[in-house]
Amino acid sequence: MEDKTNNRSKTQIPRYQQIAIEIASRIASEEYQIGEKVYARSAIASQYGVSSETARRAICVLCDLGIVISEKGSGVTIKSHQNAVTFIKHYRKRQTIDSIKDNLMKSITRQQSEMKILNNCLSDLITASEHFRSMNPFMPFETRITSECIFLNKTIAEIQFWEYTGATVLAIQREDTLLKSPGPHVTLLEHDILYFLPQEDSSQRVKNFLYPLKVK
Repeated sequence: MEDKTNNRSKTQIPRYQQIAIEIASRIASEEYQIGEKVYARSAIASQYGVSSETARRAICVLCDLGIVISEKGSGVTIKSHQNAVTFIKHYRKRQTIDSIKDNLMKSITRQQSEMKILNNCLSDLITASEHFRSMNPFMPFETRITSECIFLNKTIAEIQFWEYTGATVLAIQREDTLLKSPGPHVTLLEHDILYFLPQEDSSQRVKNFLYPLKVK
């Protein structure tokens, strides 16, 4: 897995820059001494299997950074180990940033996938709850908000729904829109259908909580 990641990172930058980085790494490690002549354009092209133009551009990068000096007919001369070290450090920082971005995008993709699965599961649960309720009228999993509800136009958080009923709100059907995982700040409106997951006897407790005046 790690090799694939490295290969992918390398393909994100031009070949001449890759060559410049590889040469700079050898210079930074002091494989070559200051003033030593190491390469000619043709030698770089042959060694890395690239065109002379690609080799020239790699040399230009190293020259612009003050790592080497290139003179026509004299090849490439090592100028600075420290500049090579600085260049490599900057490159590694860039790799780190690219890696963080890559991990972030992967995390976002995973979250989107998990949210899709969660929504599908929630839809399945609501469907199953409706079917179960049709077979078991004494254990409802939904209730309609009518004008008689004492908490009209109040949020789930304000009425402390879970604290008083022990039931978890799964969704709210509002006209043609299904609000999945609505959260605590959704307001209860007349004609809403409240889907909830009861615990033990909390299904009846929900109705008693929302419509206490109907409790005998």
